[in-house]
Amino acid sequence: MFNLDAHFALHAQALQLSAKRAEVLARNIANAETPNYKAQDLDFRLALDTALRGSPSPSGQSANLLTTQASHLPGVPAAMGGPWRLQDRTDVLPSLDGNTVDIQREQAAFAQNAVRYQASLNFISSQMRGLMTAITGQ
Repeated sequence: MFNLDAHFALHAQALQLSAKRAEVLARNIANAETPNYKAQDLDFRLALDTALRGSPSPSGQSANLLTTQASHLPGVPAAMGGPWRLQDRTDVLPSLDGNTVDIQREQAAFAQNAVRYQASLNFISSQMRGLMTAITGQ
């Protein structure tokens, strides 16, 4: 029997993580002039790998996603806990006001993330067209 969830699992998780990373990067860009703001990011590859395998993160926490309220959607990482934990960027020297946002780096990361998001959307669209072709017999 064909498992549709398993067929789309990789790119569905990639879309969720790319969307969350876009939020984080946009927040960094918006706070580029905020004194003492610390730029944050998440390790996309580690988070995706951990989510797909269900293996523990380096901190030892499981990547299984749980809902804590009935209104939560299943499979959406709530508050970026576990492997999606946001990390402050430590490889950037802070400016005189303590801000660690490098606007050019953030914009480049945002653009790269947008390409990754679009690639996942294109792949899912292609898979859906293939399934529709198979179903309709054309």
